[in-house]
Amino acid sequence: MKIKTALTVAGSDCSGGAGIQADMKTMIMNGVYAMSAITALTAQNTTGVTAISEVSPEFLRQQLDMIFEDIRPDAVKIGMVSSCALIGAVAEQLKKHKAENIVVDPVMVATSGSALIETEAVSALKEKLFPLAMVITPNIPEAEAISGMKIKDNADMENAAKKIYNAYGCAVLLKGGHSVNDANDLLYTDKTAKWFFGKRIINPNTHGTGCTLSSAIAANLAKGYPLETSVQRSKEYISEALSAMLDLGRGRGPIHHGFALTGHFAEYNNQDLPERNKIK
Repeated sequence: MKIKTALTVAGSDCSGGAGIQADMKTMIMNGVYAMSAITALTAQNTTGVTAISEVSPEFLRQQLDMIFEDIRPDAVKIGMVSSCALIGAVAEQLKKHKAENIVVDPVMVATSGSALIETEAVSALKEKLFPLAMVITPNIPEAEAISGMKIKDNADMENAAKKIYNAYGCAVLLKGGHSVNDANDLLYTDKTAKWFFGKRIINPNTHGTGCTLSSAIAANLAKGYPLETSVQRSKEYISEALSAMLDLGRGRGPIHHGFALTGHFAEYNNQDLPERNKIK
């Protein structure tokens, strides 16, 4: 049996809602074999991040070598890479192995508000990883930091995306979010702007949505879909995951990555479970 493959290069979220855990769940649910190269361990949950422990640049290089030399990924998603040294190591290895279909999610701040990248690393991210990307997926605050301009409306989104595209040569999927236009995102590529309109889903549990969207895009690119189609399919997936209304944790909980998981091994049958394990 053959299957397309995708790699996530990102930090670990021990609570499972974001980072490589969310990425791998998303990739599996979008029909590809998922692999990971871990950039950092984090102590976090739905309420915040309390500690970050980075791997060494050399260990990250070794992870990437082992992956590319054996099960080559058809697409690569890059998430949390928190230091200049790690960003340099990732860029070096992607070029060395001629990686394709690279999606960069410029993770700077967690949903809870915790900073996830060193200030000086933002410049390295822009200079070393953006030019390698097929597409980057910033939200409004990230796009403001990258473009150096304030974004207040749809026109500002188009101007910021154009500015980023012209500076780094990669397509830009600028996510609107509730701060500008609910769930409408802008894809700017080859000097063409295309809007993707989504329905607003009233769900406070949005932990890991950025990780999830970028990973779904990578999975769809790995399967051979064009970028626009990959974005559309990924938006539909994340809308369904939000609509499932999973409610876990004391803060901003995770979305339900496995909402469409079916089959015997995913089933619950309360009649067959011990009383203490029954789903209430």
